[in-house]
This record gives sequence, structure tokens and C-alpha cells, in this order.
Amino acid sequence: MPTSVRSSVAPFAVQISGSIVGNQVDTGDATCSALERVVADMQTTRSEIARLQAQEARLLADAADIVSAREEQRRAAGRRTPHDLPLREVSAELGAAMRLSDRTAQARMSAAGTLVAGFAKTFRALRKGRIDLAHAWAITDCGTSISDPVMRAEYERILLEAAAFETPPRLRAIARVVAARIDPEMAAELQRRAVGARRIRLIDLEDGMARLLADLPAVLAHAIYDRLTQMAEVEHQTERAEAEAAAAESRERGVRAPAGGQRRGETDAAADAAGGALPDALDAAWLTSATNGPDAECSDSAIAGCLESSSAEPYAVRLSTGLETDDRTLDELRADIFADLVLTGAPTGHGDGDTLASIRAEVQITVPVLTAAGKSDQPALLAGYGPIDRETACELAAGATGWDRVMYDPHSGLPMAVDRYRPTAALRRFLRARDERCRFPGCPRRPTRADIDHTIDRAWGGPTRDDNLAHVCRRHHTVKHATAWRVRQVGGGVLEWRSLTGRRYVDKPQSVVQFVPSRVFARLLASGYDGEAPF
Repeated sequence: MPTSVRSSVAPFAVQISGSIVGNQVDTGDATCSALERVVADMQTTRSEIARLQAQEARLLADAADIVSAREEQRRAAGRRTPHDLPLREVSAELGAAMRLSDRTAQARMSAAGTLVAGFAKTFRALRKGRIDLAHAWAITDCGTSISDPVMRAEYERILLEAAAFETPPRLRAIARVVAARIDPEMAAELQRRAVGARRIRLIDLEDGMARLLADLPAVLAHAIYDRLTQMAEVEHQTERAEAEAAAAESRERGVRAPAGGQRRGETDAAADAAGGALPDALDAAWLTSATNGPDAECSDSAIAGCLESSSAEPYAVRLSTGLETDDRTLDELRADIFADLVLTGAPTGHGDGDTLASIRAEVQITVPVLTAAGKSDQPALLAGYGPIDRETACELAAGATGWDRVMYDPHSGLPMAVDRYRPTAALRRFLRARDERCRFPGCPRRPTRADIDHTIDRAWGGPTRDDNLAHVCRRHHTVKHATAWRVRQVGGGVLEWRSLTGRRYVDKPQSVVQFVPSRVFARLLASGYDGEAPF
């Protein structure tokens, strides 16, 4: 691979297994030098910040020790006071000095004490600037329930290795899986407790808005979001098709929109003035404006003629939580359809209700075969989230129209092969099981919302094989093809990305990063398993 970035407009080329991938990219020397300096200084600054964060955590842990000492002094003196009075007075002092509430200071003291005393290796990594505080909190938050020192040491080792190349949100998802695999009994108990905390919350916002929050089992929450997304995508495609058809019809009729365009909300006023009727030609004119841009024109006489010749058929009002426009984003559509479903029980305000109502939610569950057979307590995994309870996973698997059998390497955790009792595109299923998300470093987008991309372009002779394919979302797909970022596969599903400044960033399959060798599997290999298939 090239070791330097060329100036001017020069083709960047990557030699991978004898094939060349090239793009025309502007890589001026001045810009590259400036970016190199910024990135290097940013890395140094973040390391210094991490060291200061470690120092603050040490001070907060010292404050917690002071609380313990004062509690002991009060007990020795035989004072009868509220048991948490020393904590109150110390946290009040710290809060005032830090310009925080005493409860916030108290929570930070507790978290710092757990980090310093319970996760010494993580604290040392923070103090040396190898990780930042967000990584440290992800490790401690998910690992606090592991009480066995040997198990916790193994947990820390796995997570600190992953923290070298994972973002804090992705590291937290990995930590949940690793913690559940290392101590599955405690994970199952925590899940049982958490189910009892289901609730709905309403938070008032500014400007006539409010936020509705639902704490639900992860499988249900992901399924709800997936179904809303599928419905929104169908509606979005329908709206675009209708807009294009109406625009074509308006061009045939010679009706053009007023300068500057006009939103659908404004046409409602015109329809009201005409007795509630909105003629098709006028609606088409507005759509033409949206399609052709702000320079489109439409005469007042044409509009008046449309209104006068309209029928008395009332304009159909569609249920929506916002202004009625033809350019709603997927987020807006998800919100509107959610309101439809909750308030009416069906997507009544959006196109063909039967079509949308027929859409089923999809979630990807991975159930260890020994868990399904009742021979192991290793957790089932919900793609994009982490561990879920065995009962829910087995119920979903038993009711599925088809399920994939994924063979993993027992020594690395990498998927080796996928087959299915109802054959479809085997390679797609393998990649979906291996990748679990967009393979650009730090991107959490799920594979169902990403493209399967040839690492070496098909046009340059790249083969359609698992060692030349990976899921990449549209945003990072564009980055790969239209900028100086380069990528190659180095084996075992590992992708190595190279940036404009020449830095290399590694992205490993999540199943490898969160892999914990199964002791149950090792025992069963030795004793043999003659049970029936789990499904």
C-alpha cells in the first residue's frame, strides 16, 4: 500500500491480492499536513484529559474513604445520628466546590470508588491515557454484578482489549454480552428484576411538543422500532411515487406551481376557501413545485380555474402529528405512524392501511444450541442490543418461519458457516451473522439498514465471497468510494481501514470481540451429547 498521500488530484490506489481499486481524490499536501497535526494533537489532548479524569476519580474515591472514616468515628463515639449523615456532609462540601448538586457529587463518589477499588486494571488504563472515562464507565457499569475476582479479571481483560478500537457505545453493548456469558446466572437474575421496572413516562418539551418514553423488554422495543421503520419506508416510497406521478400529470396539463413553491399546509387554506374541495390539478401543481424546485411558476388564473372547476368531493384529511407535507423524513413518518397505531389501533392515516398493517416486525436472535437444548445457561443474544432471557429467545425461535444454524469457531467466536432448513441466500445470511452492524469503525447501524459492499470493487475483479464482502451503511459506503479512505480485509472477518492521514483503524467482527470460551461446551465435548435437536 502507498505510504504517502499525493498532492493535487491524483488517483489513490490500493493493491490488495493483486487487484487495484482507484478513485480520483483531492489530497492537497497542505490540507493533509494540517489534518495530520490536528489528529495527532487531538490524540495527545484526549490522553491528557483521560489522565486528569483518572486523577479526579482518585480524589472522589478518597472522599468516599473519608465518609467511611467519619462513619467509623461516629460509631466509636456512640453518636446516634442518621446513618448517612457523614455522606451528606462530605457530598455537600464536594458539590458546593464542584458547582454540582450534592446528590450528583454523591453518585460520582460511588462510581469512582467502584472504578478505583473494583476495577484496578481499568483505572490504570485510564490513568495512562489508553482509554477515556466513557470507556471506563462502560466497563464498570456492566461488570459490577460480577463478584468473583477471577471472573471479573477475565471480564476486564476482554473489555480492555476491545476498548483499544471500539467506541464507548459499542463497547457497552459488548460488555453486556461478555458479562452475561461470564456470569449467566447473575445476568438472568438482573433481567428478571428489570422486567418489573416496565413503565411509560411523559415529559413535556418546549414549543408544543412532548416526549413519550417506554421502558420495555429489549425484544419488544426493537421489534416495535423495526416495524415502525418498515412502515415508514413503505409510506416514504409511496409518497415519492405519488409525487412523481402527480408531477408528470401536471406537466402534461401544463399547470405549473407559483414561484418559491408552497407547502401542503398552505394548500389547506386554499381548499377551505373553496368549500373544502381540493382539485387534483391544483394538488398536482403544488407537487410540481416540490419536485421542480423554487423557480417553478404557476399563474393565479390557472389556480383560480382549478378551484372553480373542482368537484365538491371533500379533501381527505390524514392523521399526522406535524405539518402535512410531502417531504417528511423517516423520523417524522415513524412518529406519525406510531401515533396512528396507538390512538386508532391501525395505520389509518397513512396510505393503504392493509398494506402497512401486514408488515411484521423482524428481530435477529442468536440462541446457543446448548442453551436451546437446556444443557447450558449461556445467554441468547438480540442483534443490536445484547443478552436476553432464554425463555423469550426459545419462544421466538420455535415460532419463526425459518431459522439459521450458525457454526462458530469454539476458539475464536468467528462464524464459520451458516445453513438453513429453508434455503435462501446463504452468503447474505453468513454476512449478517458475522457483521451484526456496519463495519466502519464506530458505526452502530444494523446490517438490515446497510449495503453489502465489495471490499475490492466488482468492476476491478473483486470476488463475491465472504472475504471480500462486508456490510457498510450508505454514509460510510460513500466515504469508501468518494474519499481517500481505503479498506482491506486482512482475514478472519477483520477489516483494516486507512484514513487520509495514513492512520490504520481495525474493525473486528463483534462475535470475536465479545467471545468468551464456553466451559460447558468443553465439558460436553468430553462427555458427548446424545440429546434431541432443540427445535
